[in-house]
Amino acid sequence: MAMEKRSSFLISCICILSLLSACGSQKQPPADSRPVNETVTLTVWGAEEDEALLQEIFSSFQTHYAGQADFQITYRPQSESNCKDALLGDLEGGADVFAFADDQVAALAAAGGLDPIADGEAVQNASLPAAVEAASVENTLYAYPLTADNGYFLYYNKAYFTEKDIQSLNQMLEVAAQAEKLVAMDWSSAWYVYAFFGNTGLEVGLNEDGLTNYCTWNSAEGPICGVDVAQAMLDIAASPAFTNRTDTEFLAGVRDGTVIAGVSGVWNAVAVEEAWGTNMGASKLPTYTCAGQQVQMASFSGCKLIGVNAYSQYPEWAARLAEWITSEENQRLRFEMRGQGPANINAANSPEVQASASIAALLEQSNYSQLQRVGGKFWDPVAEFSDSMARGNPSGAPLQVQLDRLAEAVSER
Repeated sequence: MAMEKRSSFLISCICILSLLSACGSQKQPPADSRPVNETVTLTVWGAEEDEALLQEIFSSFQTHYAGQADFQITYRPQSESNCKDALLGDLEGGADVFAFADDQVAALAAAGGLDPIADGEAVQNASLPAAVEAASVENTLYAYPLTADNGYFLYYNKAYFTEKDIQSLNQMLEVAAQAEKLVAMDWSSAWYVYAFFGNTGLEVGLNEDGLTNYCTWNSAEGPICGVDVAQAMLDIAASPAFTNRTDTEFLAGVRDGTVIAGVSGVWNAVAVEEAWGTNMGASKLPTYTCAGQQVQMASFSGCKLIGVNAYSQYPEWAARLAEWITSEENQRLRFEMRGQGPANINAANSPEVQASASIAALLEQSNYSQLQRVGGKFWDPVAEFSDSMARGNPSGAPLQVQLDRLAEAVSER
């Protein structure tokens, strides 16, 4: 009897130990896991023009993950070009998910606003190589590629210009002047003004510190000097057919019929086509006359990215939403609704995208483009200089003096 009791006791102990062992071996839920019925609150920053698109994407995300959490997703408009400054001003209070231009990725990563993408290899394999490069810092992926079309090219109205006309900006200005119409470009933005300097041998870019710039736009040596470019800009501005207009003003002119050509990007493709219909043409930028020769106009290029705030209260769900926004399906939807070129390989190779005149023009211009990599002190000095050129150099200051001042300000440490 004593033996039976002892055996029963031993069996009971073994069972208890087995149960404890089983409990201890169960995988613990990830730190970001929440009960099914818990509310997950996410704030998303995006371009004002993207609101309708993003709301549709949020709806499909909530449907897909229904039952796993109760989502409260708030959209707030935020300029992609100024996203870095807005986020770094209050990282903990900033958006969980945000759209931004790729030239901000290094600063955001350095400030701790972005963590490396957890499943970086899968994102890299699904995205265009140039977009992966734009979203990376020292070969580490920090953001999700969204578009690969952040560049500019030429829109023109086929009712006025031939294929030969659009090869030369000077010829286009002559045609427009005869028709008493206008050719538009935004010289208030240094982003566009780079077009005149980019293929001349004059250089601008980031120093090794990743913050300050070098600039040789004031060089007085070589086949094309800085003053040659400045004089060419003055000659263009003197044409009665040239107009210095922002993107918004360009579209207004397209719609009212006064503007028949202009420099812009894919984000305006739908609006331009609505105004010009089958007469809408798109091409690489033309050449312009500089120092007695034809110089192909250059362009800055880049990508738009989606970032996940490293301080998000719900990092796992924020990452899932970023993945959802940048999925192949939703990049196709973005192209359909906004005309923006996908960074996803499959979406970019779709027949619809390949047939787009604006995307084709952007790809043609990419042969003459440079990934935008300049520090913050580039923008204002260049805009000040180009404003002077657009107004015909009203101060009368020597061009070399103005270029020296520009280069010094851009290169300031």
